[in-house]
Amino acid sequence: MKKKLLLDTLLLFLLGVLSSFSLPPFNFFLINFFTFSIFFVFLFKKLNTKSDKKIYFFYGWFFGFGYFLTNIYWISISLTFDRDFSYLIPMSIILIPAFLALFYGLITLIFHLFNLRNLLSAFFLFSLLFGSIEFIRGNIFTGFPWNFIIYSLSDKLNFISIISVIGTYSLNLIVISLFSAPAIYILRKSKIDILVLIIFIFIPILFINYGNYYKQKFLNNEIIDNPYIIRVIGSNISLDRFYSNVQTENVINELIKLSAPNKTKKIFFLWPEGIIPDTYQDELNLYSYTFKENFNKNHLIGLGITKRLLSESGEIYFNSFSVFDFKLNLIEDYDKINLVPFGEFLPYENILNKIGLKTITNNFGSFTKGQTRKIIDIENKNKKLKILPLICYEMIYSGNLSKNFDFDLIFNISEDGWFGESIGPKQHFVHSVYRALESGKYVIRSANNGISAIINPLGQIEKKIDFGKEGFIDFDSRRVQYPTLFSLYGNKIFSLLILLYIFLIFSFNRFKNE
Repeated sequence: MKKKLLLDTLLLFLLGVLSSFSLPPFNFFLINFFTFSIFFVFLFKKLNTKSDKKIYFFYGWFFGFGYFLTNIYWISISLTFDRDFSYLIPMSIILIPAFLALFYGLITLIFHLFNLRNLLSAFFLFSLLFGSIEFIRGNIFTGFPWNFIIYSLSDKLNFISIISVIGTYSLNLIVISLFSAPAIYILRKSKIDILVLIIFIFIPILFINYGNYYKQKFLNNEIIDNPYIIRVIGSNISLDRFYSNVQTENVINELIKLSAPNKTKKIFFLWPEGIIPDTYQDELNLYSYTFKENFNKNHLIGLGITKRLLSESGEIYFNSFSVFDFKLNLIEDYDKINLVPFGEFLPYENILNKIGLKTITNNFGSFTKGQTRKIIDIENKNKKLKILPLICYEMIYSGNLSKNFDFDLIFNISEDGWFGESIGPKQHFVHSVYRALESGKYVIRSANNGISAIINPLGQIEKKIDFGKEGFIDFDSRRVQYPTLFSLYGNKIFSLLILLYIFLIFSFNRFKNE
């Protein structure tokens, strides 16, 4: 009995590991037809055995542990830059995947509790639980919507274009059904089972046809000039600038060199997140001479920098996207809302500080959360460009970008150096493709030690500075954009899909009973 249980858990762990290779940067998505189908067949057949609740929970947990252990290991790399965190590295490698695997354990536990013996009812329940609990994972405890199985299709743009209508969570639910569908053929007992399988074969065809239509519709839109050329800077400035007393002016000079200012052109220079060391927003004017020497009135500079303010309780700090003119007068800023737990803020800080824990990215404690998602206007000669700034991690949240969709571009600035040369920066970048599709907006991304790019509303990468490279790319014109259905209704569409799955579960179960 114990040997059988050991083999079962090892099988599920390996299935989770294999599914990891379907994710970026590998995108071997065909693996999932095998892993998810075997996973469902295993669970369905176990309903006829006397497995108790605890064992059923661990079936899902071991699948999830294998999955997350092999695709988010890079989180531990962020702990290697400060010796004070070195003791946490082994814990982070094991404990974070172990925690995230709890969500998958919950999936299999609830599946067992329903104990549906009708194949199609069980099939739709499995998909519904997986899709719904992934939504919960993406929103609970500040949310960690990373590496949903839908991201395995990030390079299949014609297929995932349907996201513009239904959103990432909805397509994630449908894709789980598609990947599990071969199990229906394996376990089939009636013609209805085959009919449902045939319907799932036609779903990708419908989505691809929509993608082709959506692409052609977008390419027929008018092209208009931006009031400013958006010059996106991709840099590879080491994180040692925070730990080795690197001269701030040297970093600024390197960024200016990469920017290659042209004083005759209207240019908005987009620099990455937190790029200038040991300098707060109110201190940047110390380097005004350097800026005035290289830029002029035709130029604006947008970058990530720490802002500090004096409050009743003392100084508070914000991770800010700030826009300056060439004299370093502050024009506009936005304070980050979605802060990274343990990276930018410490939950239960008063307690955890006492045991030696602190934030990873700074030495002053937690950042303060911004109040509102701000849209920044860039204007030149009566031509206006409305920008939604998102700082790093904020790009990963589906359906939560902004309540106001009256903007033209999404600016995303990031510092991906915390994840070294791992797959982390590549996974992070892929989220930009999905947000572009959902919102129907261009995403302009500037990253240090990551991937910088211009991504159009089709999810196509129009220009790119690849990982490990540096330089600039210009964005001077764009096609007219229109709101997507998802941008108007958000995850309400996901709620309707959940109701559809619930209807199918009860309908097929009732059909069996009759």
